[in-house]
Amino acid sequence: METPRGPLWGVLVLDLSRVLAGPWATQILGDLGARVIKVERPGAGDDTRGWGPPFLDDGSGHSTYYLCANRNKESIAIDFARSEGAALIRALAVRADVLVENYRTGTLARYGLDPDQLRALNPRLVTCSITGFGQTGPDAARAGYDFLVQGMGGLMSLTGRPDGAPGGGPLKAGIPIADLVTGLYASTSILAALLHARATGEGQHIDAALMDSQVAVLANHWSAYLNAGVVPERLGNAHATVVPYRDFRVADGEVIVAVGSDSQFLKLCHLLGRDDLAADDRLKTNAGRQTNRAWLEEELEHSLSAWRADDLLKAMAKQGVPGGPINRLDAVFAEPQVKARALVESCPNGQRPPLDLVRYPHLLSATPATMRSAPPRLGEHSRAILAADLGLAEEEIDRLMEAGVVA
Repeated sequence: METPRGPLWGVLVLDLSRVLAGPWATQILGDLGARVIKVERPGAGDDTRGWGPPFLDDGSGHSTYYLCANRNKESIAIDFARSEGAALIRALAVRADVLVENYRTGTLARYGLDPDQLRALNPRLVTCSITGFGQTGPDAARAGYDFLVQGMGGLMSLTGRPDGAPGGGPLKAGIPIADLVTGLYASTSILAALLHARATGEGQHIDAALMDSQVAVLANHWSAYLNAGVVPERLGNAHATVVPYRDFRVADGEVIVAVGSDSQFLKLCHLLGRDDLAADDRLKTNAGRQTNRAWLEEELEHSLSAWRADDLLKAMAKQGVPGGPINRLDAVFAEPQVKARALVESCPNGQRPPLDLVRYPHLLSATPATMRSAPPRLGEHSRAILAADLGLAEEEIDRLMEAGVVA
C-alpha cells in the first residue's frame, strides 16, 4: 500500500537547526508529510549525534538522544562559512517553503544567509529563528540553554519541594521542557505562516525564543501573579489550587490522587471510610479544601497508608476517582493504554534493524502522520540533494566534496 502523503506533502523545509528545539519543530513538520533537508556541519553534524552513551550498536554511531528528534529528514553536510557553501544554502532556500535555524542572533548575516536576505531571494519563504532570548532586547545576543531558561523563566521556582522540607529547593523538569515547548510553538507558528504564504504569496519571519515560550507555559501561575498579585511557591507534587491533587504514600509505594471536583472528593471519602471528611462543611468546596490543605492531606495520608497500591487504584477506578501509579519508563511502555494506542512504531532504518520510536502523538483521521525514514547518517543524502534539487553534475559534486565544501 502507498504510504499516506500527509497534510504537508509538497512542503520543503530547510533545517539549519541543531540540538533539540529546532529539530523538534522540523521533525513535527516531517511527521506531517513535509520533506525536511537537514543541513549539518561537515565532519561533526548535529551536536546531539555525540550526546551519549547510550549509542546504537548497529554501526551507525548514533546516540539515542539524536534519534528522538530527527526522523523523516534527509542530511546534507555543507560548510556555509565558505562562499561556495553559502551559495548552496541560498540555492536551496530559493526552492524551499520554510527555513528553520537556531544560530545566535546575527550569525547567519555574516554569510549572506540572514532570513531577510533569503526572503529577498524567495519572497514566499517562511523563516523561523529559534534563540534563547529572541532577536531583540538586552539579552538578544546571549546564548540560551534549556536549564538556564527553566531557571530564569520561573519554572524552577515552581518545581521541587518547598524550602525547609526534606529535599527542598528548586529543581529543573526531568525533560528539556523549554526546548520542547519552543519547538511545539515554533511548529504551530510555521503552519500559520505557511497558510498566510499560500493565500498571499508573502513569506514572513518568526522570532521564536526559549525564554518567551517558557514564560508563556507558566499558564495559571502567570495568571495568578499578573491578575491577583500572587507569587506562587514550590509545592512539591501538590497542585497550587486543586486539593487533593498530589502523590500519597501507601503500604507498598506511592500513588497519585487527582481529585478535580467536589463530587470526586465525596467519592474518595466514602471509598476510604471517611464519611466524617465528606460531611465537614469546611471541605465541601475546593476553596475550602485548599484553605485547609495541610490537615486534610494529613488525614488522607493516614487513611491511604493502609492500602496496597494495586488494590487502591482498582477501587478508585471502580468509583470514578482519578488516580494512577508513578511509572518508570519500563512500566510506561508496558501500560495497556500505551500499547493499545500503538504509541511505539517500528521505523524503517535502511539495511540496519528497524528502530522503535514514539510516533507523532495525535491521530489525524484523514491525513495521518507517518514514519517514513530513520534519522539520517551525516551527509547521507548530500549527493542526491545536490544532483536532484540543484542539478549539479557528478564532476561538480566531486569537486565540492574534495574541497571540503560538502561532505
